[in-house]
This record gives sequence, C-alpha cells and structure tokens, in this order.
Amino acid sequence: MLTKRAIIAAVSLTAALASPATLAEPVRIAFIESLSGPFAPVGQNLLRSWQSMAELANREKWAGQHTLEVAGFDNKGSPQETLNQLHAVVEQGYRYIAQGSSSAVGLALIDAINKHNQRNPGKEVVYLNYGSIDPEMTNAHCSFWHFRFDANSDMKLAALTSYMAGQKDLKKVYIIGQNYSFGQQVSRTVREQLKHKRADVQIVGDDLHPIGQVKDFAPYVAKIKASGATAVVTGNWGADLALLVRAGRDADLKADFYTMYAATTGVPTAVGAAGAGRMKMVGYWHPNNESFSGSDIVTAFKKKYNDDFYGMATYTATAMLSKAVRDGGSTDPVKVAQRMAGMKIKSLNGEVEMRRTDHQLLQPLYVASWTKVDGKQVKFDQENTGYGWKTEKKIDTFVATQPTSCQMKRPG
Repeated sequence: MLTKRAIIAAVSLTAALASPATLAEPVRIAFIESLSGPFAPVGQNLLRSWQSMAELANREKWAGQHTLEVAGFDNKGSPQETLNQLHAVVEQGYRYIAQGSSSAVGLALIDAINKHNQRNPGKEVVYLNYGSIDPEMTNAHCSFWHFRFDANSDMKLAALTSYMAGQKDLKKVYIIGQNYSFGQQVSRTVREQLKHKRADVQIVGDDLHPIGQVKDFAPYVAKIKASGATAVVTGNWGADLALLVRAGRDADLKADFYTMYAATTGVPTAVGAAGAGRMKMVGYWHPNNESFSGSDIVTAFKKKYNDDFYGMATYTATAMLSKAVRDGGSTDPVKVAQRMAGMKIKSLNGEVEMRRTDHQLLQPLYVASWTKVDGKQVKFDQENTGYGWKTEKKIDTFVATQPTSCQMKRPG
C-alpha cells in the first residue's frame, strides 16, 4: 500500500510528464483556397508551399516544442464558399486561417473573422494573408486579426511604374485586368501613377474581364494590337494570365508585359522563349535574387514535387507565427497576434517588419525580367523552360513602403 508521500510524488511525476505534452499542442492552420476549377494549380502549389514550410519549421523547431499542421480546404474561388469553409474549420477547432489568392475573398474573411471574434471571446481566429493585396485590407478595412505578408498593390505598382517611367521607349500603355476589387484598383493606380511620373505616356486601352471565365483572350489581344500599345499592364494571375500571355504569343504581340504574378503556375510555360526580355514582374522575392537566398528551399521543393517554389510569403508567415508561439510559449491567437504586431525577422529577402499600425509587412521589392538561364545571374528556371527571373531593379524597404490610413481597434 502506497504512503501519502508516495502518492503525492507519483501525482507530481505524472503531472510533470504530462506537462510537456499539454504545452506542445499543435498550431493548426486551415488553408482555404481554390483547390478545384481554373485556379486549382496555383492553389495546390501554395498548399504544398505552406505544408513544406510547416515541415521545415517542425524539423528545425522554429516554434519550440510546438508543431505546425496545415490542411487544405477548397473554396472554389468563391467568397460565399470561403465563409462556409471558415465556419466549418472553426467548428473543427482551427484558429489560424491562411488565404491569399483573391482580395474579394480576403475582404469577406476579414469581415467574418471580426464578427466571429467579437461574438466568441476565447475562440478567436487569426487570418494569415500571404497574397490578397488590395490596399483597403490594411487601410479602411484593417483589422487586428489580419496580417498581410505580401506587399500591397500600391507598393508594387509604385515600384513597377517608377521602373516603367525610366523606359524611354514607353509610349502607349494598355491596361487589362480581372473585374473585381483588385483588378479595378490596379487600373486606377496605374493611371494615376503614370500620369504623375510620365505624363507623355498614353493610356490607349483599359479592359476588365470576368475572373476565371474567359477561355480565349484572342479578342482582347486583337484590341491591344490595334491600339498600338508598346506595353501591357495587368494584375492577372494564374490561368487568366497564362491564357492572356498565350494569346499574345500566338498573335505575335510585341508589347512588353508588366505584371505582378508572372511566376504563378502555368504562366512561365505560356511565356516561353517568346517572352525573353519582354515579360516583367514586380514582387517581394525571386529565386535568382542577389544572394540566391532560399536556393536550398527552391531545390528541395522542386525535387519533392517537380514544381516551383514561388510563394515565399509562406516562409515569412511561418517564421513569424512560429516565433510568436515560441517566444510567448502559447498558441493562443490573441497572444500570438499581439506578438506578431511590430515583429521583425530576417526572411529570404532580408530583414522584414510587420508594421504594428496596420499589420502590413514592410519588405524590399524586386522588378525582374524573364531571361534565359546562364548559370550566373539566372541559375533557377521555372517549369523547366530554361528561362527564369533576373533582377532589373531592387527597391529597398524604406522606398517600397507606403503610408496607411488604418485606425485599428485592438482587444482590450
């Protein structure tokens, strides 16, 4: 029969052994994106990117004794289906949501998460945005529960139009984009920026088309050719950009393309050799950056999936989330959000900062051009084309940063 002292000792030992397991609860992330339909290839690539970064974080114990788990949920590209999935994953106990392929979806998520968190104290949800870049998400619609790890479109377009302004041959510009909040915002901003930086440049066309519904862009390309445009600016991504570029190639369109998402799945193959020197992209990173930072991740991803790692924001988001969990010793969303606000870390593109004012990541930007692999400046190609991205201009963080009008309401 055990003595009282032995019983107390046994209970203490059991508690001590159980404590680490209790503390080491997983950080469960629900990835809500298009995993079917025309944009499924992009969604699948980014799901793999999130899962690969979680595996890296777990292997290297970025979050200390805690682990990260990422599961994919198909929103079919629909804001309403996104809200349905949000409700379902919250019921399953997920407290972190990852999304980034549509600002219309992103704005719907911010509103729904704000309402959920207000009504359900103790069950708060945090939104990790790695790609929805409408500036309103960190301005008029900014939220304590939302963190954006990509540069917003004002930042990207300011950098892109400054580069364009320096091109002496730039005479006529055609703007084309997807007909939703982001595409409309790109059109407005490009017009405003070019009017300010190069008043001599003509805007010879401005088209918006249904997102994910156009199967043949030949009629749009015919209009671009007829306009005499020497440059095309588009916020299109995924299938909509790939089909637009392919139509331009088939029609022997000689205009330069200025984009934000030419690295997304399917576009590099559509560009091919015909786009060498004429396809431009602005982004926060590419694998042929000045120090080739992230090359080990790019190589490992290619080997495992025979696919290209281009969603580097998944690395930054995973690193910041892990650090917040590790430093605070808690997976509680409120505490994690408080720690991520204002956080600085070294990411694959240098030191970055999650601006406390609006939860917009501040980071450098690159303008890159589509160039044949040379083993020196361009070591990594995309989609086995033999072509990849070469830096034309790097924009330091302090130059890339844009002001915010956010008036954030914080818990407590």
